[in-house]
Amino acid sequence: KAHFEAPNWSRDGRSLLFNQGGRIYVLPLDSRTPRLLDTGGATRCNNDHGLSPDGAWLAISHASEGRSLIYVVAAAGGEPRLVTPNGPSYWHGWSPDGRTLAYCARRNDEYDVYTIPAAGGEETRLTVAPGLDDGPDYGPDGRIWFNSVRTGVMKIWRMDADGRDQTQMTRTEEYADWFPHPSPDGRQVVFLSYDRSVEGHPANKDVVLRLMPAGGGEPRVIARVFGGQGTINVPSWSPDSRRFAFVSYRLLTPGAGGR
Repeated sequence: KAHFEAPNWSRDGRSLLFNQGGRIYVLPLDSRTPRLLDTGGATRCNNDHGLSPDGAWLAISHASEGRSLIYVVAAAGGEPRLVTPNGPSYWHGWSPDGRTLAYCARRNDEYDVYTIPAAGGEETRLTVAPGLDDGPDYGPDGRIWFNSVRTGVMKIWRMDADGRDQTQMTRTEEYADWFPHPSPDGRQVVFLSYDRSVEGHPANKDVVLRLMPAGGGEPRVIARVFGGQGTINVPSWSPDSRRFAFVSYRLLTPGAGGR
């Protein structure tokens, strides 16, 4: 049995992309037979990857010389182009216009949310709170959702595209919340929750998937699964906002990969 992670729905709704063993695979939903995507020299991909809004490009996070860097490759496959020369950097979101990437990066021993032009250029730091800020994903309105431990427990936050108006969106004390993903229609946000006693976002844990209104409100549990790391790290909504993809598994052999 193989360990795979982080399904990402294609823009035409016909396939999923996922990572396994450092490679990216395409899974057509009709045949359900995965095929390897050509990512050139990027053969150590982690589970932080996703398609551009127009479906033409795929952002990937590839561990070059032991540190994750972000690249962009044609969705049909090809040689990747480096976007973030500084690492480690972990991709998490495309802006609605496809021009900007949002990601988590460690700089000076601090993990924060950054953005950078998809074409390459200077990165912009959006969060400065002590502790981990991670998992940024854009809503269709251009605002960025992310998770932050700044209150002492990991919670979901939202901010403007330039980093202003950082607002806490979840508050339930029993959970530590990770990886928020707004639906394409902008109405809902799905995210992963651990018991608050769990440090980080490890694999092999009992977790829940929760759904909340994008405007704010009480989240509700929609699934209880065994997973965690790789379950729903990346944007995974279907184009019609009616479904989302995630991974649940059972331990058969020791060990699991990913960030």
